[in-house]
Amino acid sequence: MQTQRDTVARQSAGEALKHEPVGLFHYIRRVRQEIAAIYRPANGDHKFDSMTDQLDAIVGTTEDATNTIMEAMENNDEILARLREGITDSDQLACLDRIAANGNAVFEACSFQDITGQRVSKVVKSVTFVEERIDALIGIWGKDELENVDVKPEREMTADEKLAHGPQLERHGISRDEIDKLFD
Repeated sequence: MQTQRDTVARQSAGEALKHEPVGLFHYIRRVRQEIAAIYRPANGDHKFDSMTDQLDAIVGTTEDATNTIMEAMENNDEILARLREGITDSDQLACLDRIAANGNAVFEACSFQDITGQRVSKVVKSVTFVEERIDALIGIWGKDELENVDVKPEREMTADEKLAHGPQLERHGISRDEIDKLFD
């Protein structure tokens, strides 16, 4: 009786082992397709190539806007100081004080830019880490091999998505002058 059970158990284990390589093959093929989709996306939109550039552009644009705001507020402070010299009415001086206080509130609010830059820098480091790991996987698998993998788009882009390329990074989009020439 024991030998019959052992025989049945060995046959069940043998059947299970026959299915394991097939399952493993499907798993490996799926991993290869996913790596190929990252390496060579179907729509040509390499996410990692522009992610860090886009985040750096956010930091740069935010910094530029903050500097513009702060310069304008400094100019307003100078104007307020000149106005203050010629005004003696206490109600008008109180209004100037309120304007100055509002300006100080704007200066304080502009400190968000530094914090935003620090947080985005942390995200850039994380994205770079993930990108390096994916590049290592691509290297292990072999770029030539991944070129042969059929990559399907996750979803079809809408007509608007095909036309809209969002805010472009410097040197990548059409310049303001080029756009203006289209309307001349």
